[in-house]
Amino acid sequence: MPASPAEVPGATAPAPAPTSPENALSALPATTAPGAFSPEQARKDVPILHRTVNGHPLVWLDNGATTQKPRQVIEALSAYYSAANSNIHRGAHTMAREATELYEAGRTAVAEFLGAESPQTIAFARGTTEAINLVAQSWGRSVMEPGDEILVPVLEHHSNIVPWQLLAQETHARVVPVPLTPEGEIDQKAYTDLLSARTQLVVISQASNVLGTVPPVEEMTALAHRYGARVLVDGAQAVAHMPVDVQRLGADFYVFSGHKLFAPTGIGALYLKPEMAELMRPWQGGGNMIESVSFERTTFAPMPHLLEAGTGHISGVVGLLAAIDWLRSFDQEAVAAYETALMTYATQAMATVPGLEVIGSAAERIAVLTFTLAGHDPASVADWLDRDGIAVRAGHHCAQPALAHYGLESAARASFALYNTSEEVDQLVASLRRLQAAA
Repeated sequence: MPASPAEVPGATAPAPAPTSPENALSALPATTAPGAFSPEQARKDVPILHRTVNGHPLVWLDNGATTQKPRQVIEALSAYYSAANSNIHRGAHTMAREATELYEAGRTAVAEFLGAESPQTIAFARGTTEAINLVAQSWGRSVMEPGDEILVPVLEHHSNIVPWQLLAQETHARVVPVPLTPEGEIDQKAYTDLLSARTQLVVISQASNVLGTVPPVEEMTALAHRYGARVLVDGAQAVAHMPVDVQRLGADFYVFSGHKLFAPTGIGALYLKPEMAELMRPWQGGGNMIESVSFERTTFAPMPHLLEAGTGHISGVVGLLAAIDWLRSFDQEAVAAYETALMTYATQAMATVPGLEVIGSAAERIAVLTFTLAGHDPASVADWLDRDGIAVRAGHHCAQPALAHYGLESAARASFALYNTSEEVDQLVASLRRLQAAA
């Protein structure tokens, strides 16, 4: 086996939040200064990592699908529901004020986490998929005209393909695929050639969920802007693995999901460059997104409330706030360095498994290894690993065009996070080798 990744010095565990608070605001974890990092420290905070599956300790390698939640998030949700559950923005009583404060603190935390200009550039949604659809409907429907083009790289997740196909059908625009290189990178020459005065929008994943590819988003965005095109960056797979600065990226829109960031499901966020706010139109109507309503005339609330009709996922925002605070309590450069080392270790270790082929070899990648195993269907590989308590994903990963680029319909995927270890990689490799020996 290859040498284990070097350990990073550990940090003191963040203080646990009270479980029976009198005031939910004081119960939530406070933002701490970034400290040192070790995977063992992160693991101590995540209860589910200490359970067993089929008689074996859980090895969670399905982080690309969803990440597990630290106790700080779980306790924040409990504290909110125990002491501050209320609707927001429209109440004058104490709990309404507390809940509103928490919700808007979450918006501020997201803005700071993304390097956004202000909290007013952040709108909450159910996740990446809804945020993309929101942009398509709120901005795209009023902007796209017949003959306009939307450039979509082949590596994109279905949620960053299908909404644009639907918009193109409605507006008579065109979705133009941007091909990949054999390594699984976006073909930059083809991208440059495809850009034109007809290009209205470019969409790019900051990291691929199936190949792990990290494209040169900043450079691609700058080039698109030269043609007057707008750029939407899908950060679903990036936010848990690398620092994000939307202003440096130049993104007009940036979207992500909380559940890929150690937060609850059903919550995500959309960043809009300030100049884009003027171009957004109401998508859904209802409470919270209006200033006044009569049968003669309705006036709308300013951004970002314009895009948040109805009661939002308040507890989800509370959990997202706690998740961001937890992640930011670690030194982010140390986390990134550790994940890079773990990815190198896993790549070398999996190369020792007979008949195993990793899909994609981009120079810049997050810790995702999608693979096939000779003689075994990906679903049967995942089933075998599950018997040993190892959770991986099998299927098309909602990225069928990317797999089709390699002549595949499905594959297995091991995706890593900051709490995974080289010992877990060893268990994955040993189980795969047993599967091959049993064949």
